[in-house]
Amino acid sequence: MAVLVHLVVTLGMLCIVPLGLRLIDPVGLLGTARIWPLLAAPGALCLWLPRGAAATALAALYAAATLVLAARAAERLLRVLSGTPSGGSGSRLAPAEVAVLTALVSPSVAGTALVAERAGHRLFGFDLDILALTVPHFHFAGFTAALVAGLVCRATAPGPGAGTLARWAAYSVPAGTLLVLLGYFVDDWAELGGAVVLTAGMWAVALLTWREIRPAGRDRTARALLGTSAVVLVATMLLALWWAVGEATGVVHPTLTWMAATHGLGNALGFALCSVLAWHRVTGARRSPRRMEESTP
Repeated sequence: MAVLVHLVVTLGMLCIVPLGLRLIDPVGLLGTARIWPLLAAPGALCLWLPRGAAATALAALYAAATLVLAARAAERLLRVLSGTPSGGSGSRLAPAEVAVLTALVSPSVAGTALVAERAGHRLFGFDLDILALTVPHFHFAGFTAALVAGLVCRATAPGPGAGTLARWAAYSVPAGTLLVLLGYFVDDWAELGGAVVLTAGMWAVALLTWREIRPAGRDRTARALLGTSAVVLVATMLLALWWAVGEATGVVHPTLTWMAATHGLGNALGFALCSVLAWHRVTGARRSPRRMEESTP
């Protein structure tokens, strides 16, 4: 399981995050996106070293880089609350902006868990295996899922029906991610509640992607990538829900190793990678940079 988790995390650090940053703000975050693979390299390298001082030092370098993203989230939040447009309207924190802020903060949670795990420190009493799995969770369920929920919300026409569902998804994905995190500190039932909220939000993202975003894709490749991400997301979140139910009730459910090989790998390749590649084609982020701004009321 460790090798598979390390490969998935490496993909998230070196590829998914910089591609996602360009989608959030191809102008303001362009410099960070360009150098991010260099900033993330110590984090990726530390995964393949034994626990100890060297691995911890490299993990700390990556954690410091993730704090830069968290600082950018704080900067965006202050601009919105002060009435300066940055993905919101006036001083109101719009749904897509909530999702973007969640995406920018999530890697810092992963970075903190990575430092503790590489140091062999049971942070808040959590087993090292749980800390190790927190790292991919907050790169994919945190960063990528929240980002895609925000993109879907922004691209969906406002109004009742799809617009309402899109706004709900943009709120529920960050909320579900936070509830799962809080569930770690409470019990398995609280974590199950977070998993239900997160799964419902991600299924809403999958439905909107399939029905609203995919048909409008600018080319066949974009449509195929969007379709793949939507279908995979339904399956992987069903597995996540099954695992959470099993942990809370004791019914038979997949092992962590099996979850890493199915849910984890599916989310990394089928959802996250396909989604960010598709959205680059849909938005033309590399060809015509523009900020990710909320267009719904």
